[in-house]
Amino acid sequence: MQEKDLNDFKRLAAHIRERQADAILSSEVVGGELVASAVAPRLVDLTEFLKLDPKCEFATLIDITAVDFPGREKRFDVVYHFLSMELNQRIRVKVALRENEVIPSITEVHPSANWFEREVFDMYGVLFSGHPDLRRILTDYGFKGHPLRKDFPLTGFTEVRYDEKYKRVVYEPVELVQEFRQFDFMSPWEGAEYSLEGEASDTGK
Repeated sequence: MQEKDLNDFKRLAAHIRERQADAILSSEVVGGELVASAVAPRLVDLTEFLKLDPKCEFATLIDITAVDFPGREKRFDVVYHFLSMELNQRIRVKVALRENEVIPSITEVHPSANWFEREVFDMYGVLFSGHPDLRRILTDYGFKGHPLRKDFPLTGFTEVRYDEKYKRVVYEPVELVQEFRQFDFMSPWEGAEYSLEGEASDTGK
């Protein structure tokens, strides 16, 4: 990154901290983008400021996602990506949340946040207060759990199949047809410490 770009980010970060001191916890430049950590209660005001302030003009919401850290007290980071087409700059806003903590919806500021927030709710179980229609968007309405949480089992909890007897789709608990195999995850170039039945040894015996 050029020194001029870094200085521009520093000036922008200082401006945001000055105007939104009660919303911003910290800021840094990562991967050519300004990353700001914010507090949940002030998120809507911060988002509106970033959109309307002449030195920011982050009017385009690109995406909302989340990251799960099961061992952390504040388990989730909800991450917002904004773009300023006028200034040709991006900013990433992160909000750390406890598992059952609620975060305000920003749909009043960015209507396009509607489906993004529904996806984060569906995949991670994060609740958005003030959302006009917070329901699942990628999984079925009867789906149990949140698939992108790190403690969600790879097999899921239920399986779906068409039942010829009842002539409809039925939901059943997952049943594994064979035991999980043991994998050592070793490099294929190193080789395993055991040999398979019938496998020839290196000595040729």
